[in-house]
Amino acid sequence: MPSLGRTLAARILLAVLGIVVVTLAVGFALFARLTSQTADTRAIEQASGIAVTLGRVPQVAEEIVRGDPSHVLPALGSQVRTATGASYVVIIDRTGVRYSHPNPALIGQRIEEPVVALDGLVHTGIDEGSLGRSANARAPIVDASGRSVGEVSVGILESEVGVRLNAEVLDIALYAGIALALGVAASLLLARAIKRVTFGVEPAEIVALMQEREAMLHGIREGVLAVDAKGAINVLNDEARRLLGIATTGLGGRVEDVLPAGRLRRIVTGELEGTDLVAVTDEHLLVLNRMPVLVAGRNAGWVVTIRDRTELEALVRQLDSMESLSTALRAQEHEFSNRLHVLSVLLELGEVDEATRYSRELQAETALASEEIRAHVGSPVIAALLLAKMTVAAERDVVVRLDPASRLAAGSDDDLPVVTVLGNLIDNAVDAVADDPDSAGRHPRGEVVVRVERTADALELTVTDSGPGIPDDRLDDVFLDGYSTKEPRGAMRRGVGLALVHRLVTRAGGTIGASSPGGARFEVRLPVRVHEGVS
Repeated sequence: MPSLGRTLAARILLAVLGIVVVTLAVGFALFARLTSQTADTRAIEQASGIAVTLGRVPQVAEEIVRGDPSHVLPALGSQVRTATGASYVVIIDRTGVRYSHPNPALIGQRIEEPVVALDGLVHTGIDEGSLGRSANARAPIVDASGRSVGEVSVGILESEVGVRLNAEVLDIALYAGIALALGVAASLLLARAIKRVTFGVEPAEIVALMQEREAMLHGIREGVLAVDAKGAINVLNDEARRLLGIATTGLGGRVEDVLPAGRLRRIVTGELEGTDLVAVTDEHLLVLNRMPVLVAGRNAGWVVTIRDRTELEALVRQLDSMESLSTALRAQEHEFSNRLHVLSVLLELGEVDEATRYSRELQAETALASEEIRAHVGSPVIAALLLAKMTVAAERDVVVRLDPASRLAAGSDDDLPVVTVLGNLIDNAVDAVADDPDSAGRHPRGEVVVRVERTADALELTVTDSGPGIPDDRLDDVFLDGYSTKEPRGAMRRGVGLALVHRLVTRAGGTIGASSPGGARFEVRLPVRVHEGVS
């Protein structure tokens, strides 16, 4: 359990309190300053009004001129001070003698500063007088002729202004307390709402989860691609970017904008449904699984896992070929054993001439197919491929033969994927013939004709079979990933061979086409480079 200072609620509470307190403190300081300035201004205006009014009272001027023999002015000043709330009201003659003062001991004494209001003007300001700091106003005392005979000094002490200010500050403090309480309540509600959205996970735990998530996503060997409900990619690890061939980050982009049109995009978007769906790219054979993501019962998008099965699929196909070849070799082993037994018995019986003749027949039969292929195909690799395919096909009662019009010189297949392309096409043709239910009971079940020819600028491969052919409305689909009319055999996936052939041919700059004149017919054209020095 995280400590109080580290919980989300505590952090939000402290942040809100800090903001509120700082805001209130700054606001209070500004308010106090403005209020103080306003209070001083108001006090000066009040003092000025009192001084001007009292200075224009005829009795005051008359008593000043007569020297106030009846001592009327002290009582008058006291009455005015009491009535207006001023801190002091001092009446002074032209010579600076005080005729009224809150402190009776100072009445009759001269002031230390000059009498400034004799110029007929009102002088205001903050005065450091005998009673303390005050807002002060000095107005002239004018007689009937308009002559200044003295001045009235009225002041409002700072303590009096402070009392008024304190009364207003209490109201401000009350409002600040209410604002602080509202801030605390809002912060608690906000923290609760955030924790509800984050499923009660604290910020430190969220950071740890994010770090673990990034380490996991970029550390696994499988590609992971996550798409939100709007179709935008929000998770794409390094392996997925490598397998899908996405050079840019891809994050935030829509699937339709990041992936090219085709089977791969249809699987990611969910147009094609199923488990372990196969897609072939220019570089990889991929197996994809798409799973929807539901959060609290609502659709939050989907996650696609991507596995690279290129090497594994190649090994499975090689193993399948080796099994087929080993089966053919085992059958031939029995046949050769029978032939050896015949030769052994003929020699034991002393039929040397018959044994010699029989041996020559076997040799001629064995060498016939090899010599026929080598007469038309100069490339030893392709010749060996054709012989191997003939042997394997024979065990499935299918005849593979080379078209007599084939012509291929040695070296014509350099830098071209001829073996892979031709091998896959022959395998597909043999499967189509051997699995054709209409050929059951016939011997042989059918044949596959291979034609290989080198023209001036291209290598042309043609594979034709006598199988059931391809429906006219599916001729454009035979090269799509996953399309197949055959049942899966073992761990080898169907619908991959022709897609791989198509990509190999396209990558080499060639073309491949399919037709169905009777059985299936595939025509491949691979451009060849003319080497220097060769015309």
